[in-house]
Amino acid sequence: MRMVTTSTSSRCFAPAVAQSQSGINNNSNSSSNNISRRRRTTRRRRVDVTNANANANVNATSSSGGAGVVACLATLSSGRRNHGRRLRLSSSSSSGVVAKAVQVNQEESYASPSPAYAGNGVEPGDLAGQLMMNKTDMQKTVLGVILGGGAGTRLYPLTKKRAKPAVPLGANYRLIDIPVSNCINSGINKMYCLTQFNSASLNRHMSQAYNAIVGGGPAGACAAEECAKAGCETYMIERKMDNCKPCGGAIPLCMIDEFDLPSEIIDRKVNRMKMISPSNVEVDIGETLKPTEYIGMTRREILDDFLRKRAEEKGTKVINGLFMGMDQQEGEKGPWTMKINEYDAENGDAKGMKKTELEVDVVIGADGANSRVAKIIGAGDYDYAIAYQERIAIDDKKMDFYENLAEMYVGDDVSPDFYGWVFPKYDHVGVGTGTVINKPAIKQYQDAIRSRAGDKIEGGKIIKIEAHPIPEHPRPKRIQGRVALVGDAAGYVTKCSGEGIYFAAKSGRMAGEAIAAGSANGQRMVGERDLRKYLSKWDRTYWPTYKVLDILQKVFYRSNAAREAFVEMCSSQYVQRMTFDSYLYKTVVPGNPLDDIKLLFSTIGSILRANALRVTDGPSVTFGKREGQA
Repeated sequence: MRMVTTSTSSRCFAPAVAQSQSGINNNSNSSSNNISRRRRTTRRRRVDVTNANANANVNATSSSGGAGVVACLATLSSGRRNHGRRLRLSSSSSSGVVAKAVQVNQEESYASPSPAYAGNGVEPGDLAGQLMMNKTDMQKTVLGVILGGGAGTRLYPLTKKRAKPAVPLGANYRLIDIPVSNCINSGINKMYCLTQFNSASLNRHMSQAYNAIVGGGPAGACAAEECAKAGCETYMIERKMDNCKPCGGAIPLCMIDEFDLPSEIIDRKVNRMKMISPSNVEVDIGETLKPTEYIGMTRREILDDFLRKRAEEKGTKVINGLFMGMDQQEGEKGPWTMKINEYDAENGDAKGMKKTELEVDVVIGADGANSRVAKIIGAGDYDYAIAYQERIAIDDKKMDFYENLAEMYVGDDVSPDFYGWVFPKYDHVGVGTGTVINKPAIKQYQDAIRSRAGDKIEGGKIIKIEAHPIPEHPRPKRIQGRVALVGDAAGYVTKCSGEGIYFAAKSGRMAGEAIAAGSANGQRMVGERDLRKYLSKWDRTYWPTYKVLDILQKVFYRSNAAREAFVEMCSSQYVQRMTFDSYLYKTVVPGNPLDDIKLLFSTIGSILRANALRVTDGPSVTFGKREGQA
């Protein structure tokens, strides 16, 4: 199956050939072929078509003869000369013989009993057993020769730019797929295809079929890994292999286990947090955590690189390139043609850039908040935040303070609708903030968070400055035909907490699993209906989380009075336990009914006090509509 995820994109396609694990070789020869064979003296074989998952070798060869698309079978061995038969493939031209001469000996007829089955548990009179044994032998001894035909004038203009076997069939298949699929289903795993006219299109189809293209962050890498594991030929397009996205880098404990992340990529294991109110009231959070529970702190360039390499190990082909666009040159049911500026794999500079095209069936857009894939399919706009972060190196004594501690600051000074953070990394701290409603003032808010952190980071050296758009709600459209959006491209960042890494990786994995299941591990074409299974599962699992966090942001981030009440609520151990359980394990743990009632009244009291003390009605943000809602 062929698929594309852009950070990057993805594509799926084709029938039984998608399970072929052997290479597809393409050669181009110009010759005149003729096939001669002796008259058969035994009954024609009847083949039981059952094995659709066999591996296959398909060789596409260009010649100047042959007619129609037919399958010619030849067995490659025989233990019995008496029953042998020869099939010779010969060619003559000014340059001599260019097509291989294949001498074969054919096994005796199915209908005639043979002592060849002695010792294999098959009695001489057991016809069914003989048939099964012959089929097993055939998988090892039979060669399939597919004659690709002539100029195909009767199919013109379909053959104007392609060989007859490459003529489209059912939008996404080619005529060649019929005999190839028949051969594989019949247990014939070695095939040659001879063509004579415009073979480039056929060669491209045979060499690129049944693959997927995917992109470079957690969403794209996890989608690519799932597709590659399922047997789809997968491509991942990523421009910046060392991209340092401005991100707090916090990941929940469940992600470490679920995605099998090694401890080496976790910089810090945070089990204490400080919530700091606008008036600098500090509340310590983390007393309810168990000794083995923590929040993992990572650097995105380390995490992303690990996930990309793991996807590559599973069979993904990584392209260091910039996705420029895509179109469907054969109509809405045809394949997508990806346009890529491919760069030098080692240096990644523009000097070695070349423009390439890649034809794919399914596209997974994992190309971030400014997704080009989303624009192409008309996925709709959304509000976005600007995240700004400075990496600051501080001395060892100050770094010891942040050994297992993270800080979150709230207040109009650091952000009118979000929070500021100081998160520990390997040998520095990440200090940042974000905003939706006042993006031009982002540097002013950054100055404020540095000032609020005060002596704890004083004297530190800024080693890197990062800024990036962060989506604020899911896009109105996330699926269109055979194109799916995941991660930031789909808008999967939570409000209130701003969490996005886990949801990006999870959405990528869900999309990859949906494609693998819908294509039967690459054996059939997927459609929009298959991709929507991923979307339905996602919305069913996580939509309540997004809605609740949207409500919390609107209630508690709209004024300093509301923020003071929010920090006060965080001092409750019950609130801490429920919050951490929800965050660390991405599941809602049933609470104590009495405590739930107390929390409800406490929340109502905080809301009433916030409303009473609120001075102005500032602008608010919206969550957006669930896909399909009016």
